[in-house]
Amino acid sequence: MNNTTILVAEDDIHIRIGLTDTLESEGYQVIEAGDGNEALAAFDQKRPDLVLLDVMMPGKSGYDVCRSIRTKDAVVPMIMLTAKGEEIDKVVGLKLGADDYITKPFGIHELLARIDAVLRRAKRGKRPVARDRGKAPFAFAGFTVEPKRFKMTGSGISFDLSKREIELLKLFAAHPGEVLDRDTILTRIWGVDYGGTTRTLDQHIAMLRKKIEKKPAMPVIITTVHGVGYRFESGK
Repeated sequence: MNNTTILVAEDDIHIRIGLTDTLESEGYQVIEAGDGNEALAAFDQKRPDLVLLDVMMPGKSGYDVCRSIRTKDAVVPMIMLTAKGEEIDKVVGLKLGADDYITKPFGIHELLARIDAVLRRAKRGKRPVARDRGKAPFAFAGFTVEPKRFKMTGSGISFDLSKREIELLKLFAAHPGEVLDRDTILTRIWGVDYGGTTRTLDQHIAMLRKKIEKKPAMPVIITTVHGVGYRFESGK
């Protein structure tokens, strides 16, 4: 058994038991929670290394739990488990700070692969040099991005940013005018072990555009290069 602890927050007892049995058989230590309130209490008491978070739970929803956890811990990996297939539900989870999502019903091998991927990325992110390097404010398209505060400010307005959004903005700011293909962005931001689809990236870009573009449907700051990826138009 390793020392990695996973909080499984799932109100369906059959799914929860199945997940617990599978994860324990893989060597993980598991904490169970049957609703949102239990999940928050368990997180505060045990501080797990990863959270599997069902969206639809009694008490507090998975979205509420995700939001609360992010006010206490900006980096702990969270994977949302959802029976919903609508894009907006996935976008909400990512916007609140989830690292990934998976739609029910899902294959256990896919879930294990995603868990392994986010844990690997989290371990790399815990290196002190990487943490310190990412804290300094930087400029982006007339705004100031403040990683320590998870904020973007400019022209008298202020936006909250997620960790992924900050990393994306930092990557674009370092490569003004360059076309960054989707695979390169996913590798740099989500890591070489990322097992999801490019749709996750596209959803994050869509959320950023709503914050920084005057007309998100007609972006001029982060533009799409069809069939390739995205480009930061630094002169805009």
